[in-house]
Amino acid sequence: MATRDLRRLGARVKAHRLELHPSRLAAARAAGISKDTWQRVEDGEVVRDSTYPKIDKALGWVVGSCVAIADGGAPALASEVAGAPAASLSGPAVALSAEQVRRAAFEAARAKLPSASIGDLDEFSDELVEILRRSGTVADGT
Repeated sequence: MATRDLRRLGARVKAHRLELHPSRLAAARAAGISKDTWQRVEDGEVVRDSTYPKIDKALGWVVGSCVAIADGGAPALASEVAGAPAASLSGPAVALSAEQVRRAAFEAARAKLPSASIGDLDEFSDELVEILRRSGTVADGT
């Protein structure tokens, strides 16, 4: 995988933020992150991957847009795809249920972490589903 262009992402985030929010603080509050974290993104610095879906939502983009921009693509406005199933911006649309994600995470973790307990694998799978729910990638239902 090519290195992500975080400076490109930062410039795009800043330009769109200036159209939507009166300040960096207002944008950060809309995203549920700190002003400093928002500034790190605009400055092209590394942040946690879990930050990008929050920024996507605060800017009215489809979840995955920040990553798409950093990888050389373009954002998709959520308003333009309203009613469409959640989709990857780099591939075909695939809607997965929480249970499908949970099973896939469990199987992947079991394959890569054979010494982990079943309880730990279950906890990992449940946590992944919860993270994806909060990001809007997986529906609330199972």
